[in-house]
Parts: sequence; C-alpha cells; structure tokens
Amino acid sequence: MQLGIYSKTFDRPTLGEVINAVKANGLDCVQFNLLSAGVPTLPDALDASVVESIRRATAARGIRIAALSGTFNMAHPDRAERQRGLAQLRVLAEAGASLGVPAISLCTGTRDLSSMWRAHPENASPVAWHDLVDCMRQAVQIAEDNKITLAMEPEVNNVVDSAHKARRLIDEIGSPRLKVIMDGANVFHTGELPRMREILQSSIELLAKDIVLAHAKDLDHDGDAGHLAVGQGLLDYDWYIAQLRQAGYDGAIVMHGLSEEQVPGCVRFMRGKLL
Repeated sequence: MQLGIYSKTFDRPTLGEVINAVKANGLDCVQFNLLSAGVPTLPDALDASVVESIRRATAARGIRIAALSGTFNMAHPDRAERQRGLAQLRVLAEAGASLGVPAISLCTGTRDLSSMWRAHPENASPVAWHDLVDCMRQAVQIAEDNKITLAMEPEVNNVVDSAHKARRLIDEIGSPRLKVIMDGANVFHTGELPRMREILQSSIELLAKDIVLAHAKDLDHDGDAGHLAVGQGLLDYDWYIAQLRQAGYDGAIVMHGLSEEQVPGCVRFMRGKLL
C-alpha cells in the first residue's frame, strides 16, 4: 500500500510548499483538497491555471494524487443545497479528469442542517434515502461524463452509516463509477467496539471489490466517527490492514485527523504496520 495524507494537514502560503512538506515527510501520495491551492474545496468555477499549477507541483515532486476531496451534504433536506453541491462537483470532476485523478471523495450526508458530519434522527428515514439516491444518481452521471470514480465513505453519523448500507447504495445505483472509501474508525455504532475485529472483517469483506481508497485515523469510543491521529486510539491496525490485504486492496491508505506536529510519529507508526 502507498502511504498518503490529506494535503490540508500542511498549512503553507503556497501550493509548492504544501507538496514540499508532503515529500519531506516521506509520503507517497495525497488526498488533495483544493484549499491547498488557495481555492474552495468545491468551487463554483476553476481557472485552468490552477489545475495546471497542481499538476506541476505534484509531478515535480513525484507525489501522486490518490483522490480529490469533494464532500458535500448529499442528503441535505433542501434540494437547492444538493443541486448547488452537484454543480460544484461537476467543476471538480472536470478538474480531476484533466489531472488524471482516479477518484473524488464523497459524503453521503445527513439531515442535520449545520454539519454534514452530525447524526440526525431522520437519517434512517425513507425520504433521506430517496434524496440521497436521487443526488447520487446525478453525481454518477457527472462522473461518467468525466470518466472519473466517485468514492463515498460509510460513516456512523451519515445516511450510509454502515457497510451494509454502502453495499445497498452501490447495488441500487448500479454504476461502476460508484465505489467506496474504507475508514476503519468510522463504522462502529454505540456498543459495537467490543466486536471490533468481527465488524472490520465483515465490513471489508462486504465491500472488498469496491474499495478504491482507505483512510487511516483512530478512535477512542464508538457511536461516532474517529477523531484521533492514527496510532493514538483503540483501532486494531494490525487487523485492519490485514483485512484490507485479505480483500486484495493494495492502493493508497491516507492519514487524516492529525496535526502537522503528529505527522512524523504517525508516519513511523504506519510504516511499521505496512512492512
């Protein structure tokens, strides 16, 4: 597996300095956020010169872009908000196609109005599922138009809150353009942490053929997404990585949820696990 990091982990004045920091830490790839190039994560428009600057900065330093960050609330109750996100996704997908990036990350969203990472009682409702499916079908058409893959992430606070719902969504959409990001710290509902190995194994097995990116962070409790730097919590990384390998995954594993000061220690931890 190739070890990577969220580009926005490094706050620098210029794009070149961001990628220099990635390289200096011995990393192979990034999940790139356009914030690192001085523009919004999901822009309304994007100048070709920005795309070219990203291409040059990463190519010159031998850093691969494993994915672009493209999360927006795909289950927002307001259709206009979802349509705004889709319009911005199209801009991002066009940039990704130009850069030759394989995937764009997505969040399946929540009915919460203030944060797409916050749980809501209506996330399990038929109307939330309907809105997500409708939005995802449009997103997949954008992906098809630009020959790029969309990678959504099961997360306990979102509408797709488990591997089973991720499998259901992929099967319902029925497009090879829709795949999955696996984050072992995101899949434990309240009370499930004692079954960590069982849940990691079953989740990865269920989604194995559709995993196109893996994330690395940590957690100290269940019922929420993990918020700790990798190696700083309870996640069994030997088991997590073993299950990814058993599933045939050998792509990028991208660290996030860490400060820049934590990067060297997290890189050492992950390099030890990936030996």
